[in-house]
Amino acid sequence: MSESREETTGRGATPASAAGPATAEDDSAKRTRRTPATTGNKRLTRRGWTVLLSALLVVAFGLTGAFVRVPYVAIGPGPTYDTLGDVNGAPVIQISGQQTYPTGGELRMTTVSLNDQITLFGALGLWASGRYALAPREEYFKPGESDEQVQQENVKEFQDSQSNAEVAALRHLGYPIKVLAQDVVAGSPADKVLAAGDRLLTVNGKQVTQEDDVRAALVGTKPGQTVSITFQHGTDAPRTSTLALAPNPDPNTPQGFMGLQPVDRADVPFDVKVSLQDVGGPSAGLMFALAIVDRLTPGELVPGEHVAGTGEIDEKGNVGAIGGISFKVVGAREAGATVFLTPAQNCAEAAAAVPDGLKLVKVTTLDSALTALDDLKAGRPAPSC
Repeated sequence: MSESREETTGRGATPASAAGPATAEDDSAKRTRRTPATTGNKRLTRRGWTVLLSALLVVAFGLTGAFVRVPYVAIGPGPTYDTLGDVNGAPVIQISGQQTYPTGGELRMTTVSLNDQITLFGALGLWASGRYALAPREEYFKPGESDEQVQQENVKEFQDSQSNAEVAALRHLGYPIKVLAQDVVAGSPADKVLAAGDRLLTVNGKQVTQEDDVRAALVGTKPGQTVSITFQHGTDAPRTSTLALAPNPDPNTPQGFMGLQPVDRADVPFDVKVSLQDVGGPSAGLMFALAIVDRLTPGELVPGEHVAGTGEIDEKGNVGAIGGISFKVVGAREAGATVFLTPAQNCAEAAAAVPDGLKLVKVTTLDSALTALDDLKAGRPAPSC
């Protein structure tokens, strides 16, 4: 009965002449309008667009943070090396052709770890660790300077620190010093007369025994003045030449310009070699010099002690300030050091970051560092920061 009434309602309840055709068209139109809703082609709502855009932003931020590098470097504690010990099976300081003596304890040089080309997430992770600080990249890399150029500069500074440490140590021990032409300026009066590495014996009639003598010999000279220079190339016999001095490139220096850079080197019949890879910069000089002195003298500088330190050193043994001291004291303590030799100019910064259990000893020269180590060995107080 219900199916019969339903069919009747749909087809025969309205007069055919007025409602029949219209009813069929309306049903078709309704079916057509209902089709989008019944086939699943739904439009995104405002909430859906919000969710989609948020997801895209999250993905974009994740990719940016993971792959895009930021113009910062991360600085933190680096590895330490015992200059009295071995690294990769080779002695850090090797002296051949001369008697050496047993050493004890440790003299650790310290380094700073510099992480470059870091991503946003990497920078945040290093900073959040508490062991690293972030600094603008231009503070460590000159504009337009490649990583290879920076590496070359660091290697040169490291090699210069080794040479300065050798000269300072051997000068302290009383070995003779010779003066070499380290660099010769192209186009200068000295060019094509001397070569880099030539030994300087006299300049302007004055004997040369250290690099300061070369500068002193030119005081009071004028551009155009002729001076004599006696030098030795390799094992050749010494010879003398005359040079007409040029105007000095420095407008504040009226004396004549010869065009060479003198440098002190040890005049000894034995070799000192430093074997340490992947380290750059000048700040290991003090610890190299101490290790050379320790190996060439009887007794032990630091018997059974774990001493670390840092400091740039010149050929006369003066100790200068370095960078990253706050990270170096942390690295030293983590390596087991109980004493840290600190350049006097770095004392305040080091004292603000020194970890528990590490004693800071202030040094100004190689001699002062050796005296402080003797004091510590004898139980006497040493200069402190």
